Amino acid sequence: MALRLGCIADDFTGATDLANNLVRAGLRVVQLIDVPQDGTNVPRDADAVVIALKSRTVPAAEAVDASLRALEWLRSAGAGQIYFKYCSTFDSTPAGNIGPVTEALMDALGTDFTVATPAFPDNGRTVFKGHLFVGDVLLGDSGMRHHPLTPMTDSNLVSVLGAQMRRPVGLVDHTVVAAGPDAIAARIDELRKAGVGAAIVDAVSNEDLLRLGAAVANLPLVTAGSGLAIGLPANWGVAPSPDAARLPVASGHAAVVAGSVSAATNGQVRAFLATGRPAFSVDPLRIAAGEDVAAEALAFAERQLPEGPVLVYSTGSPDAVRAVQAELGAADAGALVEGTLARVAQGLVERGVRRLVVAGGETSGAVVQALGLTGLRIGPQIDPGVPWCAAPLPYGAGTLHIALKSGNFGGPDFFTSAFTLLDEVAA
Repeated sequence: MALRLGCIADDFTGATDLANNLVRAGLRVVQLIDVPQDGTNVPRDADAVVIALKSRTVPAAEAVDASLRALEWLRSAGAGQIYFKYCSTFDSTPAGNIGPVTEALMDALGTDFTVATPAFPDNGRTVFKGHLFVGDVLLGDSGMRHHPLTPMTDSNLVSVLGAQMRRPVGLVDHTVVAAGPDAIAARIDELRKAGVGAAIVDAVSNEDLLRLGAAVANLPLVTAGSGLAIGLPANWGVAPSPDAARLPVASGHAAVVAGSVSAATNGQVRAFLATGRPAFSVDPLRIAAGEDVAAEALAFAERQLPEGPVLVYSTGSPDAVRAVQAELGAADAGALVEGTLARVAQGLVERGVRRLVVAGGETSGAVVQALGLTGLRIGPQIDPGVPWCAAPLPYGAGTLHIALKSGNFGGPDFFTSAFTLLDEVAA
């Protein structure tokens, strides 16, 4: 069977988010960790492959290089359409990486036009008149304005993407989207003739994404958050199937590793602490001072694991994060925390953890790489955008059930409800 869709995701949580939506819509999905180097073959029954990169916050040239390598692999595997997936909060800087990667993919595919929409209404991300809303507030007024690596202060996506691209950026506004696929296609033709290379597309509901999905069936490249994934499978006559999300039985100790400083993850940490369950706080300043914080965290966790989920976290208020960044620098602080939490995750798995929740895109990338995971089987959804996955551990160490959660996703009780759901549905 021909591979219908090849996907390039700019972080690991985003990759599972996208794969989750594709599975829920009925596609059989394989998720790979980074570009395969060993001649990996796509399973014959796979409809889509998602390649998870760690390219969201690296220098733009590195992100472009990694994305082009992923594209080359997907095209060699026979992918008919390419999907570049970024965060539903359009995480980027004036230098990229969304714009530079998009243009590099366009050039490689020989296409003069693509669409862009981070809309994911199920998670409160909507685009109206080209402006991104997070829940009821504009992106620039949301907690994302305090993001330590990619602070988002401009809600106008035409402006944000336009600053990152050589090609002009236009808009397909909601009046056009509401009129249906034919109207969207006509607007795309109009923009192309005017020399526009990419268009932000409004979407305030799943119905909008379904209309957009039908309209872009013939585009070689689409770029979006994970929301657009629900609108593509119907183009191949695919319908949802509950069997697509079945996982093996889960066992072993349970733990949470949280490195995101988003408002949602901070709330989830507070909710976990309120239950009285065991938790260990990682202090970046202590790591910078040379203290072996990872060893302390693992010694703490080892005593507590038999009693239930253990949380190891490095979160904080915006003021606390800024104070750490002022002392250590944003990049160095982030790298210190990611490295420590990745080492903690390795140690937890060595101590028998086989059910693991990881919060934060950069943290998830570091953890997955540290554990040597090469592929994930996508399972049931915990909350919109976050599925449980199953991954074979290296050297025959068994199966790890892992959830990679974007920092902004999930309800307040996510860290406890995730394990409850896994016990109920894995069979």
